[in-house]
Amino acid sequence: MNMSDNISMDFNRRDFLRGGSFATLATLLGGVELVAQAPKDKDATTYATGPAFTMKCAVIGLGSWGRDVLATLSRLKEAEIVAICDTYPASLKRSAASAPKARQVANYKEILDDKEIQAVIIATPSHLHKEIVLAALQAGKHVYCEAPLAATIDDAKAIARAAIANPKVYFQPGLQNRSEPQRHFLLPFMRSNAVGTYLMARAQWHKKTSWRAASPNPDREKELNWRLNRETSPGLIGEVNIHHLDGAAWYLRGLPAAVSGFGGILHWNDGRDVPDTVQAVLEFPRGVNLMVHSTLGNSFDADYEMYYGTDAAVMVREGKAWMFKEVDSPLLGWEVYARKDMFYKETGISLVANATKLVAITEKAGEKSLAETPLRYALEAFLTNSNEVATGVEDFLATFANSDTNAVRKHVATLKLQPAATVKEGFEATVVALKANEAVLKGSKIKLEKELFSLA
Repeated sequence: MNMSDNISMDFNRRDFLRGGSFATLATLLGGVELVAQAPKDKDATTYATGPAFTMKCAVIGLGSWGRDVLATLSRLKEAEIVAICDTYPASLKRSAASAPKARQVANYKEILDDKEIQAVIIATPSHLHKEIVLAALQAGKHVYCEAPLAATIDDAKAIARAAIANPKVYFQPGLQNRSEPQRHFLLPFMRSNAVGTYLMARAQWHKKTSWRAASPNPDREKELNWRLNRETSPGLIGEVNIHHLDGAAWYLRGLPAAVSGFGGILHWNDGRDVPDTVQAVLEFPRGVNLMVHSTLGNSFDADYEMYYGTDAAVMVREGKAWMFKEVDSPLLGWEVYARKDMFYKETGISLVANATKLVAITEKAGEKSLAETPLRYALEAFLTNSNEVATGVEDFLATFANSDTNAVRKHVATLKLQPAATVKEGFEATVVALKANEAVLKGSKIKLEKELFSLA
């Protein structure tokens, strides 16, 4: 089975995380900009670079997203990329520039047998995750596994259980937004009364692209187009909207109780059996519904998230957030110091995290404070946390040589780690995404019983 992601199609997770133009909507609406500044003082935030160390890494799966992962990893001083892996020679060749010193292998088992390799990043197609992740954990490697964890709930549960059962190594799901400083800056704001009472939420991803790759070899073409086959694909809502679903669960503080899905092949009628256009409504706690829609047939308005409350609405887009206040909403107290920006006929008030009053007033309108991608923050957290867990476990075992697994697990829980998605969060997001895809394919409503999310 080829482990390469789609090597030539123009869609990938990178498109979701980087998004499209914000200018169109920004010129029509007035809003309050909520922006977290990139950290500068290592003592001021948990996002700062930790102690100097290097982690010997390998990347498994070198499709379009895997190559993005590799390129990002190559820019991190903590990463020493010693091996790259893919069953397709062309993918290895395309990736060589990002890791010129790395050994190129076709069989991932060679990487797991290498005792010097400490961590692996798995960016293969979702349905191939289980076998590789379980083997990597068994081999004692720290594991970063792209989201969704798997293409079935059973496989995702097996991965999550194995990660929990191996506390001596660190496991991180690829929910990149969980590591982004901007998202963490927004968290207390979104959970406060700043937006009033939540009414509803909405998220979208629009990009006109076939999601298909061509190859002169029929077998190779089938492998490349795993996303177009129901047997292997979690669909648009599983591969793309999983980040939206996870964000809603995070900000709204709860998992959905039910999901209704709709969708069909409305444009790319080329033999695929995975819908190119989908909609879903997820029923979150306290009567708040999240409406999600994605399409491969139209690019208008790209991708973003909206949260609507009785006092304000918040849009999260392109690594920034904007608040649009209701005329009868109360003052929050910081408006007098915030930067004022004009949007069409309205004045938006900017909120900049960790900024002085002077910076807030004088900073240029539209300037983006966070230059790094969510992927960069996620991989940096993975390396730092892997090193922290490895060091912590080594010290603990040196002191308590006969400690059992539970004792190690309790000790690891006390370590101060960088913000990142947990095993539980990765599993829950995968379950919601896969059940949402099931609802789309069936065109029906599915209840999400609590037992679905149990890892016991």
